[in-house]
Amino acid sequence: MIKSELIQRIARRNGSLYQRDVETIVTTILDEITAALARGDRVELRGFGAFSVKKREARTGRNPRTGEQVSVDEKSVPFFKTGKEMRERLNEDPKS
Repeated sequence: MIKSELIQRIARRNGSLYQRDVETIVTTILDEITAALARGDRVELRGFGAFSVKKREARTGRNPRTGEQVSVDEKSVPFFKTGKEMRERLNEDPKS
């Protein structure tokens, strides 16, 4: 699912909301999560999961095409850990 599909589904399920308002809400939520991560904060959405930032140290990598060694700088990467409710729902037995 892409962002525009998410917006359309939410708008369909909530007939009293205009699609442009749903788009503003979804964009604002995603922007706030991104801003919090940029500050180094952790964002937890109970039952869904937690977003955090992990540091990757500088290292020596390898160009897969040439085999040449290359220097890879230190960087921050986003990390997502699923919440308990989401894990349980994903692992439900569909036959039950």
